[in-house]
Amino acid sequence: MAERDSFTPPPFEPGTVWLVGAGPGEPGLLTLLALHALKSADAVVYDALVDPRTLDLARPEAQRIHAGKRGGKPSPSQPDISDRLVRLAREGKRVLRLKGGDPFVFGRGGEEALALVAAGVPFRVVPGISAGIGGLAYAGIPVTHRDSNSAVTFVTGHDSGGEVPDGLDWPALARGSPVLVFYMALKHLAQIRERLLESGRPASEPTALVSKASTPDQRVLETTLGACVADAAAQAIEQPALLVVGEVVRLRAGLDWLGAAEGRVALDPDPLRVKTQREAG
Repeated sequence: MAERDSFTPPPFEPGTVWLVGAGPGEPGLLTLLALHALKSADAVVYDALVDPRTLDLARPEAQRIHAGKRGGKPSPSQPDISDRLVRLAREGKRVLRLKGGDPFVFGRGGEEALALVAAGVPFRVVPGISAGIGGLAYAGIPVTHRDSNSAVTFVTGHDSGGEVPDGLDWPALARGSPVLVFYMALKHLAQIRERLLESGRPASEPTALVSKASTPDQRVLETTLGACVADAAAQAIEQPALLVVGEVVRLRAGLDWLGAAEGRVALDPDPLRVKTQREAG
C-alpha cells in the first residue's frame, strides 16, 4: 500500500495578503495554514485579541505591527489598517493579517478583503475557530445539545459605533433562539440584559460570562440573566468576555473538562437530562 503524501501548504507568495484567524487564544487551536503563514510572513499585522504566545510562533525576522482596536483607547482606524495592508503588499512583502477568532465572524475581515480587491492585491482567507464556539468549549459549554436546543444565535455586543446594536429585532431574537451568544458583551451588559428581559427572557435563565477564553487567564462566571450584571461587577470580570444565555449553561456542571483536569469534581454528569426527567415526572 502506497504511503499517503503529507500535507503540503500552498506557497505564501510575496506581494500577497493572508487574512488569518488565530482562534480564541490557545495557540494549539491554530490551523496548519495559520501556522504556515506565521512561519512564512515578512510582516504580521495583528489584533489586540491575538495571544502573545501565538505571535511568538512567527519567524524572528518578521515585522510585527499592532493594529488592535479597543474601546476608549487610541486605536488605528479601519481604513488606516486596510491601507497599511495594501502598502506592505505593494512593497513585495508576504503580509499576514492575524485576527482573533475567525476573520469573517465579527472580525471586519470582509471590509479588509474588499479593500484588497479594490487595490488589486491578491489575498487568501484562512478561517479560524470562532471564540463563540471554541471559547465556550473551553468553558465546558456546548453551543448546541440534543436535549436543549437545535439552534443558536451569535450576536455582536456592539455595533460599528461601539453602541448596543439598535438594528436588532430584540423580541424576535429573544423568542426565536433558545441559546444566545454575545461577543464583546461586557461593556453593554446591563443594556443587553434589560432588552432581553423586556423581550420575554426569564430572569432565572442560566447565563455565563467567559472572560479571556482558552487563555491561561480564562475565568467563567455562572449566573442568571437577572443577576449577571451585579455578579460580573462583584467578580471583576474583565474583557474580552463572551455572554451565553440558555439552558446549555447548565451542562458546565458536568462538562468542565479544564476544571476536571485540575481536580474539580463534576456536580452532575447530565444536568439537562436530570432536569427533563424531573419535569416529566
